[in-house]
Amino acid sequence: MANAIAANTSPSPAKLLPVAVLLWLAGVYLRIPVLVAPPLAPFISDELGLTQALTGALTTLPILMLAIGAMPGSLAISRIGPRNTLALAMLIMVIGSAGRGLVPDTLTLMIASAIMGLGVAMMQPALPALLPRWLEPHHLAIGSAIYMNGMLMGEFIGAGITLPVLMPLLDNSWRATLLAWSLPALLVAAALFLPKRDLARPVRRSAWLPDWKNPLTLRLGLLLGLSGSSFFGLNAYMGNLLEQQGNFDLLPDALFWYNFAQVFASLVMLKMARRWVGLRSLIVVMAILSISGTFGALLLTGWASIISATFMSFFAGILLILLVALPPLLVSSEETGRLSAGTFLVGYTLAFSVPMLGGVLADWTGDIRHAVWVILAYSVLVLPIAFRLKLNRS
Repeated sequence: MANAIAANTSPSPAKLLPVAVLLWLAGVYLRIPVLVAPPLAPFISDELGLTQALTGALTTLPILMLAIGAMPGSLAISRIGPRNTLALAMLIMVIGSAGRGLVPDTLTLMIASAIMGLGVAMMQPALPALLPRWLEPHHLAIGSAIYMNGMLMGEFIGAGITLPVLMPLLDNSWRATLLAWSLPALLVAAALFLPKRDLARPVRRSAWLPDWKNPLTLRLGLLLGLSGSSFFGLNAYMGNLLEQQGNFDLLPDALFWYNFAQVFASLVMLKMARRWVGLRSLIVVMAILSISGTFGALLLTGWASIISATFMSFFAGILLILLVALPPLLVSSEETGRLSAGTFLVGYTLAFSVPMLGGVLADWTGDIRHAVWVILAYSVLVLPIAFRLKLNRS
């Protein structure tokens, strides 16, 4: 399959550009609403008097919703089609994300954060389901790489531009900053209806619940959990790990390079997607390298630990794109949203729960390294699945 993909000529830039821009912008909004919370959290906490747990929930609650909201996304795709679902999901995301900038108290802040997370979660299966409607079969891999590049750029933009650039322009108001990041998504949602090539509504109502009889649903989800728990987990515990090592002063540089590595991974995949997507050997190699990078971050200290973590982030980013790009290539367009939703349900449940379980263990033992050991144990446990993946189109 991968050889057949690679054999095709490169897509015409003029033909692909309008759709590519829309896919990229939609991808950006898969992460900006989530990753803008950490830099704004201290300002929100000061005004609303949040506890440490509630401050952390500004980021962790949307990640949990990425798992819970996958099924409503799949249901919507089966009823109103992927493009309409994507537009609806972006509207829900904007209501929740912008709503955070208007809330009067903690309860409404958490409700708005959950609504925002639901919208982002519904967007996730809608994008891969939309690809077969907008792109030729030999363009699917590059289409996946484009919107995943937008997603990973969204992580970097949301975390990196908010405090030094956007907030000073808005009189250092966290409320205005949330509105400024959120409202432009309405323009993207409206622009989704510009491309003419879309069936808009399925010919027949297809199944929407995950097909647990299809081994790919669970296997891809478990491997997605490897990538997600490694990235989100080490990102969450980086400060505590460096503090325990006596290198807390390195945290700003560590987080910059750690998150930028995923951007670099997405740029590599823009170039290599048509050759690499569908190769089981690449999935195996990236999973092994991700685990190795996590081991290095745990066992080394100082810059050596940071460099190893950065390499892990890079390899986990490539692994993420390799896995997310598979459903449009392996199943029919009617089944793509269903398979993607099931994969995200499993993957993001694990990306949330495995690091949290590690954190509980670390709180009990007083050693933050135990949190990372839990992530590593899970990763090693599911690694054999990568060797047994069957990537033939059904």
